[in-house]
Amino acid sequence: MSRRILIVDDDVAFGVMLRTWFQKNSWEAVLISSLEQALQVSTSSQFDLILSDLRLPDGDGIMFLTYLREKKIMTPFIIMTGYADVQTAVNAIKLGAFDYLKKPIIPEVLQQKIELALTQDKADKKDKEDKRDKKDKEVAMMVRGKSPVIQRVYTHISLVAPTKMSVLVLGESGTGKEYIARMIHEQSGRKDKPFIAVDCGSLSMELAPSELFGHKKGSFTSAIADKRGVFEEAKGGTVFLDEVGNLPYEVQKQLLRALQEQKVRPVGSAQDIDVDVRIVAATNEDLEKAIEEGRFRQDLYHRINEFSIEVPPLRDRIDDLEEFAYHFLEQANAELGKDVKHISAEALDVMKQYEWDGNLRELRNVIRRATLFAENQEISADNLPVLKNKAQKAQVVEDMALQPGDEKEQILAALKKARGNKTVAAKLLQIDRKTLYNKMHLYGMDLT
Repeated sequence: MSRRILIVDDDVAFGVMLRTWFQKNSWEAVLISSLEQALQVSTSSQFDLILSDLRLPDGDGIMFLTYLREKKIMTPFIIMTGYADVQTAVNAIKLGAFDYLKKPIIPEVLQQKIELALTQDKADKKDKEDKRDKKDKEVAMMVRGKSPVIQRVYTHISLVAPTKMSVLVLGESGTGKEYIARMIHEQSGRKDKPFIAVDCGSLSMELAPSELFGHKKGSFTSAIADKRGVFEEAKGGTVFLDEVGNLPYEVQKQLLRALQEQKVRPVGSAQDIDVDVRIVAATNEDLEKAIEEGRFRQDLYHRINEFSIEVPPLRDRIDDLEEFAYHFLEQANAELGKDVKHISAEALDVMKQYEWDGNLRELRNVIRRATLFAENQEISADNLPVLKNKAQKAQVVEDMALQPGDEKEQILAALKKARGNKTVAAKLLQIDRKTLYNKMHLYGMDLT
């Protein structure tokens, strides 16, 4: 089967010469002369390579390249220029072009760059496949945890997943809110449809409407073609709005309309498009406080919060830490080419005494670093210097704060002063919450 190339050049004689050269070298070559034709042909046909002139009668190669990448068409792209536009060609490479050629073109150089482009494209596709397989494997193999607090979360997921309810996932940064959102999707009737995650923190007021709802060609300067938004791309599936509290206020109004009416209107369009998506949103922010401060719409809050799931921080599910640590160790071994098999009891103890403000994300990073430095196929406490130092300091503080003779009385007094709030009580006692629970259990005190 011959390879296909799209040649875009308004110099007819030069274009025909190129087409003939490619045909002699066992290519199927298509020659066109304008940007408009290029946009049409590139979306209706598939090519192994695109060779485009920089200057075209109705635009330029940069516009064509931008269009392709917006459409997620990643065909290898080589740009040609007969002008003193090397800097422009370099900018094209930054936008995703593989390389550029200066006219007059030398066949040997052309052949060399084509071979490199195709080789790189094959490698990129394999890398993309490997990453997708890895992502799927991570989702499938992610440790669920066995602690009572996380089991309640899984129970809530199994209850709400089959419904059409919008879900708001709450929790600190790094607790795995996107993983919870994917679990909801995978346990729903929409699991065979797209799951599209959107980082709301990266959407500016100018970019958000186009990204979420799409745009029509010519609706703004760089809109050289129609674009489907996230809601249309995810039709029938789930849209995950991560850090939804960061959405610009005016975009919140447009989002509310889309959710209420199940319709979106692309930027520059006079017509609505019907969409059918399930919303799962997430935030580590107090949205009720944001409503009071006028930064978040109350009506949108109630629309996305038909059901809420709070993901506990790692310090509240420390019984799951060992299982997660070994899961991340397996990932780190594969990534770093190591073969570390064990985590010492002392290292596990150090990790269990740590507060983990960064939650699972921080644990994963700590395990990766420890795996890199581990010797004799075991992670030791010495591979966790930061954690070990903090644990030692915490133990000194604890020993100074609670003397054996009056521990129970101090705990009772702290709990009374904190009105039963164990986090506040632990801070008053200058110990961590886990230590407080252990002491309460030791003295037979009511943990509830």
